[in-house]
Formats: sequence, structure tokens, C-alpha cells
Amino acid sequence: MWCKALARRVMALRPSLSPFAAVIVAAGQGLRAGQPVPKQFALWRGKPVLRHAVEAVSAAGADPIVVAIPENGEDLAREALDGIANVHFVAGGATRQSSVRAALEAIEASAPDRVLIHDAARPILPQEVIERLLAALELHDAAIPVLPVVDSLSIEVEGFMHGSADRGSLRRVQTPQAFRFERILSAHKAWIGKADAGDDAQIALASGVVVAHVAGDEALKKLTFAEDFMTAKLAVRTGLGYDVHRLAAGEELWLGGVMIPYDRGLVGHSDADVALHAVVDALLGAIGKGDIGQHFPPSDPKWKGAPSSRFVEYAANSVTEFGYRIGNVDLTIICEAPKIGPHRDTIQLRIANLLGVDKSQVNVKATTTERLGFTGREEGIAAQAIVTLVSEN
Repeated sequence: MWCKALARRVMALRPSLSPFAAVIVAAGQGLRAGQPVPKQFALWRGKPVLRHAVEAVSAAGADPIVVAIPENGEDLAREALDGIANVHFVAGGATRQSSVRAALEAIEASAPDRVLIHDAARPILPQEVIERLLAALELHDAAIPVLPVVDSLSIEVEGFMHGSADRGSLRRVQTPQAFRFERILSAHKAWIGKADAGDDAQIALASGVVVAHVAGDEALKKLTFAEDFMTAKLAVRTGLGYDVHRLAAGEELWLGGVMIPYDRGLVGHSDADVALHAVVDALLGAIGKGDIGQHFPPSDPKWKGAPSSRFVEYAANSVTEFGYRIGNVDLTIICEAPKIGPHRDTIQLRIANLLGVDKSQVNVKATTTERLGFTGREEGIAAQAIVTLVSEN
């Protein structure tokens, strides 16, 4: 496949992250995927399929990024890519080849040296693949990611095996495919009037361009059928949250979104509601979105004294956008004083309302550390939360 000698030469020439252009092909209808919108705009792992691909090339340094979209698809595309800079849209054509050519011609004036052409339907794009492709362009005018064929092959005629093929010389081709810009643009212009091509490498090869192979990645799977979306998510996800704040005089004590009468309160940049902070961290953790400090940094003055209920609502909305719903929340508050029992039902109901779930889906309990540690000395309060999320699929 990708011979060791070439691999060594390519790795030795690993390019710096200089800009390159990217074309994302997203002009199809995706009807076989069984989604309410073309599959490139459908949600997959919490984000539109197209956004996954565009974020990957953007993170690798692509500039500009041109997306070929279906007719009347600009509103869906803008919504899917909201907030991503340097993205331009072009109307796709009747074939994949015409869509790519339109995208290439849209950036011809900027004369990029290199371009990656990628199918939006391949949302997982490892940065290592991009690096291998760009490195290969230091030696060749074109490079594509490929994988070996591991199954035996049968040549079929009218439903019957008519022979076999040598899998040793065959490769599975993926995208993105990398090209020197002028070579692939010329190849596409020379292709006008011919039948649609399966990919851009075929067009380049027909124009006399030498196309190198680099190692692909199994993660670059193409989303095609409805089951590809159904298996994209785990049925159940769990998250764990833990937080601590110290007690001090002159502060209000907020626990679980409820102000509790006490001679001291918790100290923090926001209202220091340790119980809600634990719930937020559990929710964010369950969907792989980091922790509360990443989304609401204490260094940001706009969160000074902010009610933690805002953080909970944000985390709950993030769960919904990710394609999950809250199954249950189990919260433990750890302190010697004040007593949580008299406030348990009120806290339980408040958290349920913030999350938009039934009260029965939230459990609140309290414990002490038998006078051990900082909570035992009544220097602070800790909280731990575990959440279970259920896939909407």
C-alpha cells in the first residue's frame, strides 16, 4: 500500500501548518439515510454531519473552505456551520464532478497552492490523515487515503459468482483527497462533458496526474443508510460531577438552586452553588463537553455572582442538542451543617424544573464525613452527582 520508503520520506518532509484550501462536497440529497433533511444537515453525535467535516479541516488550517450545497440549501448550511469563519457556499451541480468543479472555480482567483476535497458524509476526519496527505503533496501532485481490502472478492454476473479478483492489488479509497490546486482544476475542466466520476482521483488520473497512496483510517466511514445514524450513538451515557466550595460569613448559602437560611454561605465566583455545579459537570461529562470551568470560566467577570441555574439550563440544552434526554440524576450533598433533610424536597423539585424532567427523575440525598476532613470541620460543603442520559434514537 503505502511503502515504507515513501512513508519515511513523507514524514521527514512533514509540512508546517501553512494554509491550504478545502472543498467539502455537500450537494447531494442523501435520501437513503432516511433523515428529515439531506443527511449532510442531519444531526449526528450532537452536531450536523457537515459541521463535523468542516470543523476538522478548519482545525487543520484550511482557508478558505468552500462548501458545495444543494439548490435552496443555503439556510440549512448556514445554520449547520454557524460561527465557523472562512466558509463560503457554492451551488452544487447535477453530478458530484460538477459540484467540485464549481467549488474549485469559486476559489480560482485566490490561487491556493494545495486543496483538500472531502465528502461531507465522512464526518470523522482524523488530523493524522490530513497531515499525511499534505506531507505527500511535498512529493506528488495528488494523494489519496486508502485502506486494504481484507475480504475475498467475487465477480457477479446475473446474481451468480463468475470469478474472483486479486484483493492484494486493490485498495478502498477514502476522502479527503489532496491535490496541487492547478492540476486538479485543469483536470476537472478537461473532464467537462464526460460521465460522472466516482471521485476526484479518477479525474486526476485521467489527466495524467500521478496519484500517491497514503494510509487511510477506518474512522473515515461514510454515512449512507439510516442505520448509520441509528448506531452513531450509545443508547445510554453516564456522567460524574464533583465540586467543593468553602463556607464563609457574609455569604448567602445556595444549594440545589434553593437559598437556605444559615449563618454562613459558600464562596465562589458565581453563587457557588456546589450542588448545581456538580450536576452541571455530570451533564457536560456525559456528552464529552468538558467541565463547568471551560464553559463559564471564573476569570470572566460576566459570571460574577451569576445564578448557577443558568449553568444548569445551558448544560440541559447541550444534552438535548447532542441528541439525548435526561434519564435520571442522583445528587449527594456532603456536609455536617446545615441539615439538608428539611430542604430535600424543595431542592429536588427545583433541579427537576431546571432540567425539564419529572421530580421522580431526580434524587437528592445528604451525608456527613463523621467529622473528618474539611466538611467534617464545617469549613466547606462538597457535592457529587451522577447522571444517566438516554439516546433519542
